[in-house]
Amino acid sequence: MTCLQSFSPSLKITPKLAEKLDKLGLRTDQDVLLHIPLRYEDETHITPVADLRLGVFAQAQVTVVAQSVQFRGRRSLLVTTMDAAEDTLVLRFLNFYPNTTATLKEGALVRVQGEPRMGHHGVEMVHPRFQGVREETPLSEHLSPVYPTTEGLSQGAMRKLMAKAMAEVSLPEILPEQILDDSWPTLNEAVRLLHAPPPDVNPSALTERDHPAWSRIKFEELLAQQISLTKAKLKRAAEHAPPLLARNDVFSRFVAQLPFALTGAQQRAWALIAHDVTQGVPMHRLLQGDVGSGKTVVAGLACAQCVAAGFQAAVMAPTEILAEQLFEKLRGWFEPLGMRVVWLASSVKKKDKQTTYEAIRENQAHVVVGTHALIQEAVQFYNLGLAVIDEQHRFGVMQRLELRHKMRDNVSMQARSAENNGVKYSEHAPHQLMMSATPIPRTLALSYFADLDVAVIDELPPNRTPIITKLIDQVRRGDVVDKVARDVSLGRQVYWVCPLIEESETLELQTAIDTHATLVTMLPDVRIGLVHGRLSAAEKRAVMQAFVAHELDVLVATTVIEVGVDVANASVMVIEHAERFGLAQLHQLRGRVGRGATQSTCILLYEKPLSATAKSRLKTMYETTDGFEVARQDLLLRGAGEFLGTRQSGLPLLRFADIEKDIELLELARDAAAWLLKHNPDAADAHLQRWLAQREHYLAG
Repeated sequence: MTCLQSFSPSLKITPKLAEKLDKLGLRTDQDVLLHIPLRYEDETHITPVADLRLGVFAQAQVTVVAQSVQFRGRRSLLVTTMDAAEDTLVLRFLNFYPNTTATLKEGALVRVQGEPRMGHHGVEMVHPRFQGVREETPLSEHLSPVYPTTEGLSQGAMRKLMAKAMAEVSLPEILPEQILDDSWPTLNEAVRLLHAPPPDVNPSALTERDHPAWSRIKFEELLAQQISLTKAKLKRAAEHAPPLLARNDVFSRFVAQLPFALTGAQQRAWALIAHDVTQGVPMHRLLQGDVGSGKTVVAGLACAQCVAAGFQAAVMAPTEILAEQLFEKLRGWFEPLGMRVVWLASSVKKKDKQTTYEAIRENQAHVVVGTHALIQEAVQFYNLGLAVIDEQHRFGVMQRLELRHKMRDNVSMQARSAENNGVKYSEHAPHQLMMSATPIPRTLALSYFADLDVAVIDELPPNRTPIITKLIDQVRRGDVVDKVARDVSLGRQVYWVCPLIEESETLELQTAIDTHATLVTMLPDVRIGLVHGRLSAAEKRAVMQAFVAHELDVLVATTVIEVGVDVANASVMVIEHAERFGLAQLHQLRGRVGRGATQSTCILLYEKPLSATAKSRLKTMYETTDGFEVARQDLLLRGAGEFLGTRQSGLPLLRFADIEKDIELLELARDAAAWLLKHNPDAADAHLQRWLAQREHYLAG
């Protein structure tokens, strides 16, 4: 519910307007003033029609020659105009009202602003802004701001509101001078310049966000982010967690049964985690490493340490296939030691779920593996000490928060129950280990993951051979089928991944079915299986197990095999229409092969024409197998919002700063946040309230 009392009466915010502003996150006078323009449009000069560039915003001054209403397909208004040089510009309106036709009557002099394009009648603007003028009407003296807005709130209304806010509202300085750059303006000066740039400001400095006013705004935003993350880290450091000190020989027996030696990188990562879990504060660590680097065994070591200390461990994965792969692997390690590993997912039968719930509640289950089913209300742990989240970036931020809170709640319930029975019970937060095969670029580690401790596995096991990546045009598809036949004849196995079709799950399914049928026809002596998202969990499991057991030679699949599948004998990965996949997905899929000693190949089949982005992705895949470089390029191509998966998750993205471009400001903000929290915590809290009010909790997961 919108609170009108948050706005000054002088701004004259009506309940209806307040409702629209609330959708933009604007709930106070300060919020309005800090709603900085997205970009600017230049209405300070007139562009002759002959000089208009297609797709480039411009302002023209023209006289209406004729207007007509057309009914081709749908009703539209066509207005023909000419400028002083008698060059023609057509204005097209698909939605129009009586005042539109009245203003654009024959003989009227108007200024129009928009992006020209080529239409049926020559150069045209569709739905341009326009206003009737006289020859002596002055031009705007500054660039016109364009604001983020919402339905029913026009740019004109936003500009009027901003003008009123600048007249009525001021932003007092909160930050001490010692953390600010001498070349920056005050916050008030910066905000006013960005809302109404004076004529002498270099337009490119505004549009490229290089002006000192932008530096001040970006620093303020980054500082709020860093304060929030640092506070979240300090808050966790003040919580109690059980020191996971091994009380029996489970851990040593677990290590002794591993059929391989840990790599140096695995040993270094484990040393960090082992230190964390023996402390009395909750571990909050991200374990990142390339596909195939051996993160699962390090997570297994953490679970073994937890169980050996007398606590339960939970392992959560984003998909059933990945969760089941983890379950099978952990069960193979723990059951010979007499430790029980249980599995929870939506596909588990109701009766079996009840049995599993009881085992978890009664401490008969030592390691619990599953999907988001782990955070359902029915799940109550007896004594949870460690939570492992695999592929953490694939969970929405609210799911991760829910898991954290859920696990605290479960422990609290157990504590209350124990106290009611006269048993002294120490309430605690579980240690958290997050794993990701999508490496986090340094700039993201400094910003969105600043509250995490990071452990990196930066080397592959010694028996792995580098994967060769080939780019092949779809017209040479037959050559790829021939290679598959040759490799299968040598006893090797092949993945054939079908294209991602975002707009139609049905179409994607049909493509997989058609591809399977075609390959069966072309390779009659080859055993070919099919797995896709529409199969039941049991059906997927049966197909995957057949492939693992080498009862199938080729597995045709949609992206359900993106993560979690480990078949050492698979040496070829074919990805159809690779241009439709993102870099992270391509890299994840490539990592499904190259897990044995045989030379492995990833074939990226593409279809022309390729977009510039698709070319960049495929070029990166061809040039490097380094997951950290792939992630860096992915961040550059997609931006932080899509890279993090936060556009749907609710995490407040940086609106003004660019973490790649503004790395120096980011590092300055990190140091300033630490200084403020130590020397002036009141200023830190006030700054956080100004920039992240009502959104800060998203950063605390």
